[in-house]
Amino acid sequence: MNYTSYNKAIELLQQVSSTEGFLASAQNISNYKRVWARDGVICGLAALASGDNELIETFKSTLETLAAHQHVNGTIPSNVMTNGHEVEVSYGGLAGRVDAVTWFVIGICQYAHYKNDLAFIAKHNSKIQKCLTLLEAWEFNNKHLVYVPLSGNWADEYITDGYVLYDQLLRIWALKSYNYFVNEDPLQAKIQYIIQQIEINFTPDAVGEKYHERAYNEANIEAYMPCSFSPSGYKTQFDAFANSLTLFLNIGSDDFQNKIVAYSSTLKDEMPLKLLPAFWPPIMEIDIDWNLLKNNCKYEFRNFPYEFHNGGSWSMVNGFYGLALLAKNKRDEAISVLEAINNANAIAHYSFYENFNSQTKEPNGVPFCAWSAAATVMLHQSINNNFKFLV
Repeated sequence: MNYTSYNKAIELLQQVSSTEGFLASAQNISNYKRVWARDGVICGLAALASGDNELIETFKSTLETLAAHQHVNGTIPSNVMTNGHEVEVSYGGLAGRVDAVTWFVIGICQYAHYKNDLAFIAKHNSKIQKCLTLLEAWEFNNKHLVYVPLSGNWADEYITDGYVLYDQLLRIWALKSYNYFVNEDPLQAKIQYIIQQIEINFTPDAVGEKYHERAYNEANIEAYMPCSFSPSGYKTQFDAFANSLTLFLNIGSDDFQNKIVAYSSTLKDEMPLKLLPAFWPPIMEIDIDWNLLKNNCKYEFRNFPYEFHNGGSWSMVNGFYGLALLAKNKRDEAISVLEAINNANAIAHYSFYENFNSQTKEPNGVPFCAWSAAATVMLHQSINNNFKFLV
């Protein structure tokens, strides 16, 4: 095992630690020198896996910062910047961030479980309840799947919208984590309803009333769950993060999960970096979704084919893929993924780049990206020390 990569990752997490929580990058870029909900919680999960008390305290600070700035309607900040006495809170750019809510609940519960701190759950219980009520409202049709706007999650410049698989799975993880503490029958029933709707609408040959029968039939689902669907139909790209969560949370039949493992393993091995691309295949200029993709950026366009969300490879996403492989008892495969993550993080003297062109292997995005380091720490500790998250 590569302990140099692990130690470098821990050093970066220490560098991005602040009194308010984990910053997204050690690079002096204003938008990344903030406490982000999803980045902060993912770094926090790595902190728990590491067992480093100072990093775990930073995780607690991250959660307290997010909790302190929860909107009156229950929304969790996408990010918070504190600069002396000045506080700047964002709940999203072109659209609000649905996954900030679910990551927050996951973070509170994972921290409390690790520390065996029931008082931490009690302290934040009213805030968790607001989150859960908001997620119910975001169903709109009361049929158990959350409706997500374009730009509504981590893939904020990609084409997914509507019933986005990733967000449904995060909600399941959040509800299961919370129900570990409260053990409520209605909450357990809700979890099962959501799982049932995912299996009916995202897996092949599913029995049950579909949200969109005609679009489901046209999607021709075979080897993995498609990334999203909406009234306009299915987006059928492979979402590596979402399908990793599918395996991690054990959603779908064993046969179908085995198909996901087989598809993802073949795809990974075809990539020069030996890492999964975030979404596959990439959207090209001749494709019908190109206009939707190219206009979905607030500043500069980054989703060129094989880059960023559009087929780029992220260490962070592959960290969760490695956890998924471990959940399916694929330890050797998980070790190979960790080695590929470490090789990518080590590029340019351990610059921990945000993502990479999946064809040329050239780095993209922000260097010294905290959750790229988190991927190494989570997977390293899970492989070598059998660390387990609350699932």
